[in-house]
Amino acid sequence: MNVRGFTVVEAIVSVAIVMAVTGAVFALLNPAQGMFLAQPEVSEMQQRLRVAVEALSRDLGMAGAGPFFGDAAGPLGRYVPAAAPFRRGALLPDPPGTFASDRLSLLYVPVTPAQAHLAVAMAHPGADIQVAPRSGCPPSETPCGFEVGMTAIVFDETGAHDTFRIAAVLPGLGVVQRDGRPLSKAYGRGASLAEVVEVTYRLHTDAAADVVRLMRYDGDQTDLPIADHVVGLRVEYFGDPRPPALFEPPAPSAASWTTYGPRPPAPDVDDPADLWGPGENCMFVRVEDVAVPRPGLAPFGAATDPLVPLQPAWLVDGPWCPDAASAARFDADLLRVRRVRVTLRVEAGVEALRGSGPLFARPGTSRSGDRYIPDIEVALDVTPGNLGFGR
Repeated sequence: MNVRGFTVVEAIVSVAIVMAVTGAVFALLNPAQGMFLAQPEVSEMQQRLRVAVEALSRDLGMAGAGPFFGDAAGPLGRYVPAAAPFRRGALLPDPPGTFASDRLSLLYVPVTPAQAHLAVAMAHPGADIQVAPRSGCPPSETPCGFEVGMTAIVFDETGAHDTFRIAAVLPGLGVVQRDGRPLSKAYGRGASLAEVVEVTYRLHTDAAADVVRLMRYDGDQTDLPIADHVVGLRVEYFGDPRPPALFEPPAPSAASWTTYGPRPPAPDVDDPADLWGPGENCMFVRVEDVAVPRPGLAPFGAATDPLVPLQPAWLVDGPWCPDAASAARFDADLLRVRRVRVTLRVEAGVEALRGSGPLFARPGTSRSGDRYIPDIEVALDVTPGNLGFGR
């Protein structure tokens, strides 16, 4: 029996057909493999964004909340910058006059019974704080609600404020002892004391791990990561374009009030502890022969304008509260802040899924379009309810 085999030409053609089909199959599988690798990382990026946004939203929503007890009851943001472009706290604070667009400090009084007034003036900035008994607190438990390790704020109506960690509480004596840091001033009788939440959000690069992290600092000793591979943090501030207005009391026995910021002292009152003249403070100055003080802040637009973007230069040039000599001074224009916009950007955690170009804050090694995961950016726009006064 005569069996005819394949010729060389037929064998070559057959191999070529098999290779073409195999190449086509692999060409279809390769993008699918890239998508299979990319999709879990996309989900991880979205999860990191969700965690970061939730943390920021929670603190931003509370920013400016103040005590509910005493003469200073109401938003803390009337006297103290509740949202600020610098790092606050005991550990490596930024110096006064700092503006950093990639840093956000927030301050608020939580829902807490730890609120009181100073019963007597402090003898000096390093003295213990003695508080007055508060309604509803047994005398044996005064100062009511304050505990060792708690972060507290002491402030007065001049805009002066200090935060500190409580080192000891002496029940019955109404004494709160602080950590070793001296305060910026000796606070007078009637100044407010309350538990406070003081946080700063910032980015930190871990060179050893090649990771950029969003960090949350608690104002004391704890600086914890919130999310990894957050490569962008930009903060913008929007504020009241109008300078503060002063309203005279309807009755001689009542006190004046302002749309925002500390109210000025009486015309014949001159505090020797500050640099302002009689009847003046960081928000209001007096003009000769004019009975009512005028705002010391300039308008940033028409009275009917909506909120305006606050330029960095406006927030570092004064006037300073409580005055330019205070160690805890801040630009008075920070009291204008009513809305905060935070823009976050996250990257793929796998370098092989990042390419080069404007879509990537930090380039990777990918050269294939099916393995590209561009950075994801989201903007968080928050108007804290406690900063909506004066409108």
